[in-house]
Amino acid sequence: MKSGFLEKLVARLDRVEPGEVQQILTRLIREKGFLENVFEALHEGVIILDALGTIGFLNHAACQFFGLDPQRAVGDKLSAQVRGLDWDNLAKPGRSISRDLEVFYPENRFLNFYLAPITDHGPAAESFGYVMLVRDLTSTRAEAEATLESERLNALTLLAAGVAHEIGNPLNSLDIHLQLLGRKFRKLTPADRAPLEDSLATAREEIQRLDTILKQFLHAVRPTTPQRERHDLHSLLHQTLRLLEPELSSRNITVQLELADALPAAMIDPGQFQQVFYNLIRNAYQALPPTEGCITVSTHCNDYEYRISIQDNGSGISPEIMGAIFEPYRSTKPSGSGLGLLIVRRIVRQHGGEIEIDSEAHRGTCVTIHLPRSERTVRLLATPAIEL
Repeated sequence: MKSGFLEKLVARLDRVEPGEVQQILTRLIREKGFLENVFEALHEGVIILDALGTIGFLNHAACQFFGLDPQRAVGDKLSAQVRGLDWDNLAKPGRSISRDLEVFYPENRFLNFYLAPITDHGPAAESFGYVMLVRDLTSTRAEAEATLESERLNALTLLAAGVAHEIGNPLNSLDIHLQLLGRKFRKLTPADRAPLEDSLATAREEIQRLDTILKQFLHAVRPTTPQRERHDLHSLLHQTLRLLEPELSSRNITVQLELADALPAAMIDPGQFQQVFYNLIRNAYQALPPTEGCITVSTHCNDYEYRISIQDNGSGISPEIMGAIFEPYRSTKPSGSGLGLLIVRRIVRQHGGEIEIDSEAHRGTCVTIHLPRSERTVRLLATPAIEL
């Protein structure tokens, strides 16, 4: 409707025929209902406010974003309904603003709102209030973080390939020269050859060990498709603990097993998951105190997922580090590379699972792997009954 229509209508109400008044009221109601239906259909939140910040209308999306009850919100101040929004600092006469904000109730969301004045475009340019448009940026932000993580992994892979190339060449050269030395040693007398052969064998074993470590590192960092097969998770846990037994015994660490009875076999890549268990258990015992260190490994299973938890009573993780725990080269250990958890999360996610970390400084850490029992597919829900 044109500006000032209602004022003109009120001024000449005494001269308007009753039938015409009915038509005007019907038109007003119809247009109001049409606009409300349009606003309710939007995925963006719409809030109409007066010049003092009092809510006159808000759609369903806005109620969901901020956890508002429309019956209570309409007629109340925006700053009273949405804590943290100071209306006096937001509303600037004649100016529009765009801001990002994070809300924690009813859900943790990242939102962007655009606040613009509603003005009369006549000569006086009178302001009637404000319209606030709210967009949900949570999924966009998550996609940006996933893209950033992928870029980090790609950069890490290129770095690993370069390091492997630079270290691999000297190792090959050392191996060749050791073979040449071995041939010359055979020309010596047995008495002179015996002590040198021991040293030569040790050097060869160490070179072989370095080569194995390098291959394992490349295999861990380079993205690979899991070669899945049905395998017993408990068997992998026991194998990993046997590998780490010398280190655990030397530190007098107690390992408690709370394993589920008759855990069904899982569709996993056994090599990759053994690496997951190895990294997590090793992280756990490295965080333990010199005495009275304890690691608890537990497994659970329901109709939907496996849960494998590795808990320690170690130093824990501070809130500052927890926020960047999956970033490369961030580690709680002075000599740590910060790659272990990054690799663990990549493997778990490739299997369709997620990793959860619960930690408190000086109280220990619990890492839980949630692994789905089967591939997640589309599931049709039952049609709700229609009440007549």
